Amino acid sequence: MSDGPVWQGEIRVRRATPAGADRLLRALLPEASREVPRARAVVDRPDPDTVRIRLTARDTGAARAAVNTYLGWISLAERTERAGRRPDPDPAPAP
Repeated sequence: MSDGPVWQGEIRVRRATPAGADRLLRALLPEASREVPRARAVVDRPDPDTVRIRLTARDTGAARAAVNTYLGWISLAERTERAGRRPDPDPAPAP
């Protein structure tokens, strides 16, 4: 990072099943591997049902942006899973 102050934070997300944690981890890993100038993220699984995101940032603005970004991606992943579990609406009648 830098020689100055460093901001650190951690987000832990517990999923109902290890498979759910695996899906979330796979969704977040490509984002964590991207180069970002003022922040860095490490994503791993400390437990079978938990995903951990460790954030390091050079300043408070970068820390806030990183936290908000990862919380947004987590929310999107959870909404996508819920939508995938909904039953399909009745199909249109065949002509």
